[in-house]
Amino acid sequence: MGTAGRPDRRVLLAGGLAGATLALAGCAPTRAVPASAAASPEPRSTPPGTPAAAFARLLEGNKRWVSGDLHHPDRDPDRRQFLAQKQQPFGSVLACIDSRVPPELLFDTGLGDLYVMRTGGEAIGPVVTGSVEYGPMTSGTPLIVVLGHQRCGAVKAAYDSLRAGKPLPGNLQAIAEALRPAYEQAARKHGGDPVETMARAQVRLTADDLRSNRDLAPLVRKGSLAVVGAYYSLDTGKVEVLTGAPA
Repeated sequence: MGTAGRPDRRVLLAGGLAGATLALAGCAPTRAVPASAAASPEPRSTPPGTPAAAFARLLEGNKRWVSGDLHHPDRDPDRRQFLAQKQQPFGSVLACIDSRVPPELLFDTGLGDLYVMRTGGEAIGPVVTGSVEYGPMTSGTPLIVVLGHQRCGAVKAAYDSLRAGKPLPGNLQAIAEALRPAYEQAARKHGGDPVETMARAQVRLTADDLRSNRDLAPLVRKGSLAVVGAYYSLDTGKVEVLTGAPA
């Protein structure tokens, strides 16, 4: 018999594979993913609800920062998506503007974990104080940390200005005036580095002011809020507690 009437073997194979593919595709169930499920990934951890638990989580993160065993938690598109409509930070941190002291990094936290306010030398005024109050007063954030640090340039500039009686240029003088109580406290002490003494005094004074704040004090007395004063070492990366650690 001749080959003119026979279909080419390669054509048969190609047709058979195409037909099998279509058959499998037709048999496979098609499930539509609900839009609500796709847009609402589950949280990976429950925010700590007490001052002690919130502070313990921060200290655990700082230990990882010091050791280099970082978790980098909740820093991805899923976390961003989960937080798009609502946030529930477990801590508020008032820190310095210093580029070497980013709270989210040195506490190894993630997106949506912390309210962060940063001013030169942790200087405060009505707007800053209102920003610190926001978390505890609107969503029950159980922890405030005032975080000073080693070799603070803002504190040194304020110390030199106030000691010499020479105002700083522009609005920098407002920072110096805000830090004057810490300067005066440091000036009464002898021995040690006066700038470091002033930086630590600023942390304690600011934490004390917030703790006795008219609106925050009732929360502190009730035990639903703690205001911690802490100090960060640029040399070691460790956070030292100065005042107000929750029991």
